[in-house]
Amino acid sequence: MANISRSFDLNVFINCPFDKEYQPLFEAIVFTVQLAGLRPRCALEANNAGEARLEKTMNILAECRYSIHDLSRTELGKNGLPRFNMPLELGLDLGCRKFGTGMQRSKRLLIMDKSRYRYQRFISDIAGQDITPHRQNSRQVIRCVRDWLSLEHQGMTIAGGSYVANRYRTFQNALPPFCQSLKLNPKQLTFGDFCMTVGLWLEEKEK
Repeated sequence: MANISRSFDLNVFINCPFDKEYQPLFEAIVFTVQLAGLRPRCALEANNAGEARLEKTMNILAECRYSIHDLSRTELGKNGLPRFNMPLELGLDLGCRKFGTGMQRSKRLLIMDKSRYRYQRFISDIAGQDITPHRQNSRQVIRCVRDWLSLEHQGMTIAGGSYVANRYRTFQNALPPFCQSLKLNPKQLTFGDFCMTVGLWLEEKEK
């Protein structure tokens, strides 16, 4: 039970778009989480074809004390329909915290959007939750995540947002040659590859 509890306390679920346009923000979130000494988790890590995606997501959510939810992609897509995966996963997480047992009741959530009050036009039921605006900017995303983790993860000292953002920029510039040293293509990294690369780079550079 102690090992399960420790893993739960270090896991951070990331609920956000996984498309190419959002990728710089997603990678900035992953980098910030790992620099803080925590473990990023998301639906991309699950590859059990016999398990439905929703079930995979719920299982991962149940294993994470911390969750980061970005609602910035709820506008109409090319097919004329909105994207509701992110609000759905936020709802699952809120339900897990409310109706779960034991550790699930200690879950902590960060909810982000482009601007602070935009959510009122499409998901007003979460009124009362603190919505953190990131303006679709990597530096601001890093600051949002860093400040939230610093507040919620008791007993941990995390470098300031400007420092983390500068380290992330350095990492971005170093990524191609660093991947080459690992015999990886920086344009074809899986979620697991990217997390491993960030971890190795931080271990080497943050000593």
